[in-house]
Amino acid sequence: MAKVFYVEDDANLSFVVKDCLQIAGHDVHHFSKGDEALTAFNKFEYDICILDVMLPNLDGFSLTKAIRQKNPHIPVIFISARVQIHDKLEGLQTGGDDYIFKPFSIEELLLKVNIFMKRKVSTPILAPAEEIKFDIGSFHFDYNHMELKTPSGMVRLTGREADLLIFFNKNRNKIIKRRDILIALWGKDDYFLGRSLDVFISRLRKFLSGDPSVGIENIPRVGFKFRVD
Repeated sequence: MAKVFYVEDDANLSFVVKDCLQIAGHDVHHFSKGDEALTAFNKFEYDICILDVMLPNLDGFSLTKAIRQKNPHIPVIFISARVQIHDKLEGLQTGGDDYIFKPFSIEELLLKVNIFMKRKVSTPILAPAEEIKFDIGSFHFDYNHMELKTPSGMVRLTGREADLLIFFNKNRNKIIKRRDILIALWGKDDYFLGRSLDVFISRLRKFLSGDPSVGIENIPRVGFKFRVD
């Protein structure tokens, strides 16, 4: 059973989704406004988030950014009528773990919730069992606080950026297949996730640009190499 943080302003849709989730055994806390939802999220603990994007007072993307400040690891599923590719990419880059287009199958949503909950109760590949801190060249990374100390100052990473940096660090100076990164971080090899991965890698390159001894190299038609001299 999951304690579900559900934010949707469509009364009819939210009634159906909430009812189906409850029948499946989940505890659902539903909110129709983004700002009210954020207040509740800061007060209570949840297992998974299901968010509409177009919400009153605070949109789903902005809500997710605030959620990630409190909990970088909680799964976030977007459900939205915004069906353009750039909308899905923006949702994933903002911190979403999945993005479902409306109209959608309730069976698909239930399956995704179950998948995320199974990952949660198992031992995640990237989840810290203890404090994780390490140095990369002139950089110092604190995973638990999502902070990367650079020569020019402190950078706050997103959960995906932090997980990606850990994965790269575990595979220093090795050629890493693109598919292996996607499976490790998202559990699947997907075109949209691949596009999002490119954005995260571009951001990490920018953060790490202050030290020429550290770099992320493209390996054509294969993947990447995290170089630490």
